[in-house]
Amino acid sequence: MSTPASAGTHRPRPGAAPLPRMIAAQAALETRMLLRHGEQLLLTVIIPTLLLVLFATVDLVAVPGGGERIDFLAPGILALAVLSTAFTGQAIATGFERRYGVLKRLGTSPLPRWGLLCAKTCAVLVTLTLQALLLTAVALALGWSPQGSWPAAAGLMLLGTAAFSGLGLLMAGTLRAEATLAAANLVFLLLLLGGGVVIPLESFPAAVRPVLELLPVSALADGLRDVLGGEGVPWGSAAVLAVWALVAATAAARFFRWE
Repeated sequence: MSTPASAGTHRPRPGAAPLPRMIAAQAALETRMLLRHGEQLLLTVIIPTLLLVLFATVDLVAVPGGGERIDFLAPGILALAVLSTAFTGQAIATGFERRYGVLKRLGTSPLPRWGLLCAKTCAVLVTLTLQALLLTAVALALGWSPQGSWPAAAGLMLLGTAAFSGLGLLMAGTLRAEATLAAANLVFLLLLLGGGVVIPLESFPAAVRPVLELLPVSALADGLRDVLGGEGVPWGSAAVLAVWALVAATAAARFFRWE
C-alpha cells in the first residue's frame, strides 16, 4: 500500500516568477533583439564607428584651439552612441512594437508596465556598454589619450541615457510608428550636424550658439570632452542633462499610450 504524498508534492504551482527575474529575462530578450537587428546595428555601431574613423583621419573640420582631432571627436562620438541607442533606436523599435500590439500584449502579462520600461532601459545600457567599449578601443587605436575620470564620464552618459530614453519613449508613445521612424531619423541627423558632435559649436553663428549649447547631445558631448580632457566635473552640462531627463521622463510617463 502506497504512502500518501505530502502536501504540495507533485502539485502545480502556477504564478508569476519573482519580479527581478522577470525584468532580467525581458531585458535579455530586448538586448538580443537589439543586437540581432541589422538596421539597429547600422545605426548604433557602424555609423558612429565610420564617423569616428573618417573625421579622425581626414581633415574635414577645424578643431577649436588647434588641439588633436581625435581628442575632440572621441567624446562627441560617444555622445552620438548614446543618442543613437537610447533615443533613435529605442523610439523606432518601441513605436513599431506599439503599432503591432506587442506592447498591449506585454502589458497584460505578469510583468508590470513599469517593469517592461525598466527592462528596455537595461537593454539600452547593455548595448551602450558594448558600444562604448568598441568606440573607445577604436579611438585609442587612432591615438586618443583620455586623461580624466572615467566614473565621471560614465555618470554623464547615464544622465544622457535617461534624457534620450525618456525622449525616445515619449515620441514612440505619442506618434504613429511611421511618423516616429521619420522623426527619429530626422532628429538624429539634425543633432549629428548641429549638436557639436563632429562639427564644433564655434562654427555656428553666435546668435544660435547659446540655444545649441542647451541641447542634450551638446551638453553630453561638451561634458565628456571636459571630463576626459582632465578637467573637473562639468556641473553645467550635468545640470542640463538632468533637466532634460526629468522633463522627458515626466512627459513620457504622462503621455505614453500603450495602444
